[in-house]
Amino acid sequence: MNVRVQGKAGKTAKRLEPAVRTTEPDDIEAEDRQRGGVQSLARAFGIMEEVARNREGISLAELSKRVGLHNSTTFHLVKTMVSLGYLRQISDTKRYRIGRPLFALAASALDEIEMVSLATPVLEDLSRETGESGHFAVRMGDSVVVIARTAAPGAFQLTERVGVVRPAHCTALGKVILAALRDDQLHRFLARVELAPVTPRSITEPSALKKDIDEVRRSGIAFDDGEFNAEVRCVGVPVRDFTGQVIGAIGISGPIWRLSIQALQSKAITVQAAAKRLSAEFGYRD
Repeated sequence: MNVRVQGKAGKTAKRLEPAVRTTEPDDIEAEDRQRGGVQSLARAFGIMEEVARNREGISLAELSKRVGLHNSTTFHLVKTMVSLGYLRQISDTKRYRIGRPLFALAASALDEIEMVSLATPVLEDLSRETGESGHFAVRMGDSVVVIARTAAPGAFQLTERVGVVRPAHCTALGKVILAALRDDQLHRFLARVELAPVTPRSITEPSALKKDIDEVRRSGIAFDDGEFNAEVRCVGVPVRDFTGQVIGAIGISGPIWRLSIQALQSKAITVQAAAKRLSAEFGYRD
């Protein structure tokens, strides 16, 4: 805005006032703080993601290089996250690893509803690729429960429904869960659980089941050759979470007249690929 100032000689002169501010100083400071806060959050999450990728821990210098920040900037952010417990420093190596609160948050997020929502699209693709019914099961005490399934394309359908509890010792999915137990846990399972026969092919001897479980541990694949349903064959493989622990099993099943042992073995590769994809959804990094 222009104003005229009366001079001593009666003449007028122009004086330009500074441009009027369109934003108050407080607003500018608030915007700066907001931008800085968003940037700090982005950097913090970038640091946590990079630390999570390194299971044996990562040094401050290497971490700074990976995330593209100066050492001092990385140090101050890491120091804050360590104080909050989201990162921890290994005392002897001074390397950083993910802290326990993050594991607790991730574990609480992986409830059954979330598991089903993540597993269903994987199972749909698995059924489409193999032509068989897909299943995802988790442990329930000494048994397993199918929490997600998809039907095979075509007229012939298996009638198993979601939520049904199955014995672990005579199902492919159950054997996968048993194979993930520690030796002492498996020993206690074999000592307390009656291996009741469901079909003539069910394994009922603890020593025979232990031998079968050892093979599952070696190969990473479990089979059910008419052990739970005399007319059905199944294959199952483990699904892992962000900690590397087995949290469930994914597999396919079909009628014995259509799914021979050889066909089951060949389709196991597709099931393993589906398990890898689902494990990645649960945060597992191979």
